[in-house]
Amino acid sequence: MAGQADVTVHGAGIFGLATAWECTRRGAQVRVIEAARIGAGSSGGLVGALAPHVPEQWNPKKAFQLEALLMAERFWAEVAAAGGCDPGYARTGRLQPLADAAAVDLARARAKGAEALWQGRAEWRVIPAEADGWSPAAGSGFVVQDTLTARMAPRRAAAALAAAIRARGGEIVEGGGAEPEGLQVWATGAAGLAALSADLGRNVGGAVKGQSALLRPALDVRALPQIFAESLHIVPHADGSVAIGSTSEREFDAADSVDAQLEALIAKARALCAALAEAPVLERWAGARPRTRTRAPMLGEWPGRPGHFVANGGFKIGFGIAPKVAEVMADLVLEGRDGVPDGFRVEDSL
Repeated sequence: MAGQADVTVHGAGIFGLATAWECTRRGAQVRVIEAARIGAGSSGGLVGALAPHVPEQWNPKKAFQLEALLMAERFWAEVAAAGGCDPGYARTGRLQPLADAAAVDLARARAKGAEALWQGRAEWRVIPAEADGWSPAAGSGFVVQDTLTARMAPRRAAAALAAAIRARGGEIVEGGGAEPEGLQVWATGAAGLAALSADLGRNVGGAVKGQSALLRPALDVRALPQIFAESLHIVPHADGSVAIGSTSEREFDAADSVDAQLEALIAKARALCAALAEAPVLERWAGARPRTRTRAPMLGEWPGRPGHFVANGGFKIGFGIAPKVAEVMADLVLEGRDGVPDGFRVEDSL
């Protein structure tokens, strides 16, 4: 790209790349500056579970996430078409085992909530558990099946966004770059939350470590639903691998080191899912994820820095909400339209 960019995005993780793509798609000249490499932070992980919150106690965060999940199929199809790179997206649904009669009753009540809140575009239903080698055992004999949950291969998604941005004339600079002028979007993950905290003189969030693993079962899992059981995500991917994760560690010595906590997750996954009992481990991963003080994403203007904006705090739902984050940030940065929901603004974390 020759000349000055209209928008400079700092950070080539999911929020930065998605925002850069949406701005590029709308005709802006965009430069992405990444201090290390594409997907160097938590966006280079393994799991890729795009799962909704339960359909009850509705709030702006849940509404925002629902809209993002419903946007995702078209968003990722356009990314793939623009750059010629498959992001690994598929809306394959999810199973959650129900332990007892009380859990079944609660799940059925939530099904009524989904019917009202999910706009008829996805279902949450209680069905009998199956002994098929994939579905988890359920003490009640029933599982929740939802049709809204989707999967994403994080590294493939980041590569697909980068390819789409470049195909439309955008620039991505890895390894850092000169401090630019003009409109700036800061999507720099855990390091960005630390920088924002220092600038504002108060803690707005920080890093939470996560560990995950990738396994290769003999079963063809490519079209199977995800499993969420005992706080563990088990996610089949398009290449036949299965990701499991993750830990959530507020205290840690090294963000990128794996340890016995991950081995415990692997053992749990093997116990929950028969297809994984003998599956070899292809990769173990650990990294720091950005969590705001309020746990909600942080979107909007950087206080006291005109022309600078923040898109951070994806934590466990970053890939799931990325299409809507990109839309809201492009509206704000390019057009001055503020559609940031209550609770998501930078000042809400102060």
